Amino acid sequence: MIKFYHAPWSRSAGVHWLLEELGVPYETEFVDIRAPGGAPESYRAIQPNKKVPAIVHDGTVITERAAISIYLADSFPQTGLAPSIGDRARAAWLTWLVYSDSVFDPVVAAKAHGSDYMGSGYSYGSFGEMVDNLDRALSSRPYIAGDVFSAADTQIGSGIHYAMEILHVLPDRPAFKSYMERLQARPAFQRYAAKDAAAAQGT
Repeated sequence: MIKFYHAPWSRSAGVHWLLEELGVPYETEFVDIRAPGGAPESYRAIQPNKKVPAIVHDGTVITERAAISIYLADSFPQTGLAPSIGDRARAAWLTWLVYSDSVFDPVVAAKAHGSDYMGSGYSYGSFGEMVDNLDRALSSRPYIAGDVFSAADTQIGSGIHYAMEILHVLPDRPAFKSYMERLQARPAFQRYAAKDAAAAQGT
């Protein structure tokens, strides 16, 4: 069984969506990251920085979105959400999963707080570089890592959705809009979004 540590409308949204795509049983443990002082101190035993998401799968703890996504997709290969080890398509898949955490997310966060470029001392570069890179990729293929939907789309897609619809910092370029239309048509996306909305409203 998978236990999923989650807060509605947070950075754990992509993993929530991925779990719905997998179609495997999971149990959600809600973490109140917005409480005064953040999540309870006891949660550090699962996630040392008291952030979401995290999962526990049959006693094994996995944190960080890229790691969780790789672990889950590889653990359930029958879902076809990851190229197999040895498949050259896996290179792009891994690249975009890590890019989501190491470049896309910090650059979007910096932009939302008024910074466009953090200088050469920061590993993730500028917001404009990220936007152009994303636009080139999504203008050349239907999904972020190629012609087939994968776990990488749950992470990049949820990030684009949040940056465009909630933060309003990502430009609504045609490639981004058509990509999100494809993703939002997926039943798993609709299930996760409905569950998150209900949880956020306390129902």
